[in-house]
Amino acid sequence: MGASCMIKHLIVDSFPLSPMQQGMLFHHLMEPHSGVDIQQLVVHLPEEFDASRLEAAWQWLVRRHDILRARFVWEGIEQPVQEIAAEVSVPFVVEDARHLSEHDQRERLASFLKTDRLLGFELDHAPMLRLTLFQWGEASFSFVWTFHHALLDGRCYPRLLREVFEAYAELAQGDITARPAPPPYRRYIDWLQQQSPAGARSYWKELLTGFVAPTALGIDRHVPAEGGLYQQGEAWEILDSALTARLRAFAKDHELTLNALVMGTWAILLHRYSGEQDIVFGATRACRKSTVAGADEMIGLFINTLPVRIKLSPDDAALSVFKAARQQWLDMRPYEHTPLVQVKAVSQVPPTQPLFETLLVFENYRLDTAMRSLGGAWTKRRVELHRLTDFPIRLLAYDGQELSFKIEFDRRRLDDAAISRLLGHLRQLLEGIVTNPTETVGRLPILTEAERKELTIDWNKTSVDVPKRRTIHEWIEAQVESTPDAHAVTFEGKDLTYRELSRRANQVAHHLQGLGIGPDVPVGVFLERSLEMVVGLLGILKAGGAYLPLDPDYPKDRLAFMLEDAEAPVLLTQSTLVPHLPVHTSKVVCFDTDKASLDREPDTNPLQNCTPENLAYVIYTSGSTGKPKGVPNGHAGVVNQLLWMQSAYRLYGTDRVLQKTPYSFDVSAWEFFWPLMTGACLVLARPEGHQHPDYLVKVIREQKITTMHFVPSMLRIFLESEGVEGCTSLRGVFCSGEALPFELQERFFQRLGAELHNLYGPTEAAVHVTSWQCSPNRGLSIVPIGRPIWNTQIYILDKYLQPVPIGIPGELHIGGVGLARGYLKRPQMTAEKFISDPFSGRAGARLYKTGDLARFLPDGNIEYLGRMDHQVKIRGFRIELGEIEAVLCQHPAVREAVVIAREDVPGEKRLVAYLVTRPPKPEAKALRELLKKKLPEYMVPAAFVFLEKLPLTSSGKADRKALPAPEQQQPELDGRFVPPQTEMERKIATVWQNVLGLERVSIDEHFFDLGGHSLLLVRVHGRLRETLRTEFPIVTLFEHPTIRSLALHLSQFDGPAPKASEEWRDRALLQKQALAQLRLRAKE
Repeated sequence: MGASCMIKHLIVDSFPLSPMQQGMLFHHLMEPHSGVDIQQLVVHLPEEFDASRLEAAWQWLVRRHDILRARFVWEGIEQPVQEIAAEVSVPFVVEDARHLSEHDQRERLASFLKTDRLLGFELDHAPMLRLTLFQWGEASFSFVWTFHHALLDGRCYPRLLREVFEAYAELAQGDITARPAPPPYRRYIDWLQQQSPAGARSYWKELLTGFVAPTALGIDRHVPAEGGLYQQGEAWEILDSALTARLRAFAKDHELTLNALVMGTWAILLHRYSGEQDIVFGATRACRKSTVAGADEMIGLFINTLPVRIKLSPDDAALSVFKAARQQWLDMRPYEHTPLVQVKAVSQVPPTQPLFETLLVFENYRLDTAMRSLGGAWTKRRVELHRLTDFPIRLLAYDGQELSFKIEFDRRRLDDAAISRLLGHLRQLLEGIVTNPTETVGRLPILTEAERKELTIDWNKTSVDVPKRRTIHEWIEAQVESTPDAHAVTFEGKDLTYRELSRRANQVAHHLQGLGIGPDVPVGVFLERSLEMVVGLLGILKAGGAYLPLDPDYPKDRLAFMLEDAEAPVLLTQSTLVPHLPVHTSKVVCFDTDKASLDREPDTNPLQNCTPENLAYVIYTSGSTGKPKGVPNGHAGVVNQLLWMQSAYRLYGTDRVLQKTPYSFDVSAWEFFWPLMTGACLVLARPEGHQHPDYLVKVIREQKITTMHFVPSMLRIFLESEGVEGCTSLRGVFCSGEALPFELQERFFQRLGAELHNLYGPTEAAVHVTSWQCSPNRGLSIVPIGRPIWNTQIYILDKYLQPVPIGIPGELHIGGVGLARGYLKRPQMTAEKFISDPFSGRAGARLYKTGDLARFLPDGNIEYLGRMDHQVKIRGFRIELGEIEAVLCQHPAVREAVVIAREDVPGEKRLVAYLVTRPPKPEAKALRELLKKKLPEYMVPAAFVFLEKLPLTSSGKADRKALPAPEQQQPELDGRFVPPQTEMERKIATVWQNVLGLERVSIDEHFFDLGGHSLLLVRVHGRLRETLRTEFPIVTLFEHPTIRSLALHLSQFDGPAPKASEEWRDRALLQKQALAQLRLRAKE
């Protein structure tokens, strides 16, 4: 410890630190120059000023208040203490900046404040304050008082400023007037030492029982543990005096305080943002009323940060939330002095996670307002408080004629625009409360009118007049007239021109009409990919019917159910496939054995007897009950999709589109009909060819394919194939069916020069409803699903069908022309999923509830977040599995990744990652390291399973239900006791046992898992340095949190220090991140 000026002076007192002071000491030891806990009060003085007189006034003030002469001592002693010097010299600097321009003067002050903040203080030197006076002009000064927050809290600032400026004024007339001695801060510390922690422990344990994970913000980004220093932003929202008066009256009428009203509103906002019903945030308490007499007059640090826990549901009356907040605030008063580190210790939140991520501070006044109220010269002076918080969000509420809110936030995690919207939502909630005091939590308005208009109207301006109300086949017939001799379809060396295709389809249509097929009548199609398949589909449409695709690979039971459920009177197939059919009652028409009958039919277009409102197809999708459900879609929606695609992406007569998607999936509809509507050539992949990437490379190159579709999982495999770079004919590739990972998009552009488009749409809404054009180097780390296509509306709503704010997840709802009729023969399910559209003025307008989770980005594009039923909770943390998969795929050896939550042992849910890799196969340890650098610890899978290939559904998507259970794996640490082996280990173990109060400690156990926390770490650090007679920084204990690791590190100082195991080192980084976010007051 370096020499201090205090050595030269008498120490007049010594006493322990308060809990908050201990926390700030610990934060200082961890990050001495982070700028956190450094307070800067700036007083702008539009007057002539005497620097020497101001310096003398400050010397007087420091002599008057003992805490201003304090330093902290912690080396070689059991508990840190603060020593009070009889006298110290206050650093006072004057800088003449009159030569600078007004702009440069502002820049100079801003630069100084930043540098001065990061300079910080050595806490073992007194005083922990310094003074700087800038002169800008003859009667223009700015005075900067920099000090460590460990000395004072906000209640002290106006009093000390008033006293020092009164002394400054008195010195102009002579001496400073004598004043009664202020009560010493020590009295409070002595009182604290006498308090029993037993009652407080019980109170906090009961309050926090069952709370296991910090409340998510919902709008923030994850910052890796090594993500750099906090970058503070600020934003204000000031309520007008009329609204403030209404809020004050509301609080009075319901026996509430304004503080309780703000706390309850903040809880509601966090609930609406996160979707959680168990909310915990931090709140700062003044902690003066419950202590010694005269505490209000004392100068020192009294405040404490503590958790507020509010349980609420959307159906609760908002008033009940405010009353609960008020009651809890009163109930905690006897326990408000408990160090937050001890509160956290009795909670069930993991040691590496903070107890809360937002902090609410309610102040009875703004400092500038309080000083101006003194009158005189203060009416012209301006006071600013500059400080650096280390919470993602710190909300400060200032009472007054106009209730003011200030948010200090971390720009690494949050955007300025998001914070601005948040403040607007806070205002809207408060306005809603006083407008309708009986409203429920879920129905309180949160959006501004401008936001609501943007979300529901402006971003849904997709209306386009679709010309010439035609059905799909009528558009194709028009193309036949235009290019009769152009190649329409090719398959395995066989071609059909447009004229030939139309004539054969006409014969099928006439035959079907003779069998009674007409509008809305489903016709089964049981065919492998072939020319006959295209002829059959088009023939069914021309007959007026709707095709029902039946995949020959489906089990017979599924086929039998679909035929019976759809009541298809006719079935088109080939004789070779008939034995694979189940027992059924449909009339069978075979293209081969019934060829003579078909050939006798007219080859002219049949009479049109259907409209765009009639059905084009019925496609069955998987049902939650185990039975597939039929989705009937009409011509109008499909035509809208196809004409939009032609407008957006344009096919020409020279284009060749590869049809490879099984026709039992609706993506196949545009593969079949878009080229046939536009004069392009449809190239059919051979049966099962869509599952073989080498074949796809071959057919693309040989057939000069320009346009095709992939589900992302198949695209990944395709891009790994040899010869992909030779697919130079490709002009446009479309992805849909699954989320498109960002790294796969980047991989695409590395291998191919084509355009890549990300489309989204469920079967219930005519193929696709949104689109996004991908491009490299766009500055995004996600691949959005874009905006709605023609005549389609997208709403992201909460459970009350209210639009959620930008950036907040909600359920994606679809409206517009593409909606299916519902579910075949399932009126109850149809009523649940196809609901009345509350935003449309059209009679009968509907919305489809997709069950997909999404959010709007600030520019109106949409980010797909996954299925709502794919969101899981592990140990209280809400987890999106796709986020983990995306990070795993960033490893160069990982080709494919799927993560699921398994519960192979009842009650023990865990994450399991399934991987397909390329050589060399990565170790699970390396994958954990990658994940821990990018994601919170709770998102790291417990097991990794390596597979030759992922099981796929018939559509090419990963089949999650077919993934095998992981084998029992030997854990890295099985919890057995390993005694100390070396002298170094024994010495460290002895210190741990003494500090932690344990009889024995295994050398592989983690300090924090044993009940250690940051306060105890300071004690361990001091004792180890004394016992081992070795100097090392406290951060070493985080990097080496086991006795084995620490002993190895400390034993080899002469050579290169060995690294801790990656497992522990990454955990230490996460621990440090939590500490940095919550100082000591929520650090573990």
